[in-house]
Amino acid sequence: MASKEVCIMPVSDTQKKANEKWKAANKEKQKIYRYRLQAKKFINEFASQDDLLELCKMIDEKLKE
Repeated sequence: MASKEVCIMPVSDTQKKANEKWKAANKEKQKIYRYRLQAKKFINEFASQDDLLELCKMIDEKLKE
């Protein structure tokens, strides 16, 4: 199996400023994206069967609201 190589392109100053502007204007969105990513990572890599069952119960309760 071939290893994946990551090619990181240099970012221009204009793009850096645009990124910072977006981050400043979208702090809540960033927080939600980060929590969603962490939840997926936990479920896919670390959760035990008991954790998953507990999460299912929590999700069912949230859906009933």
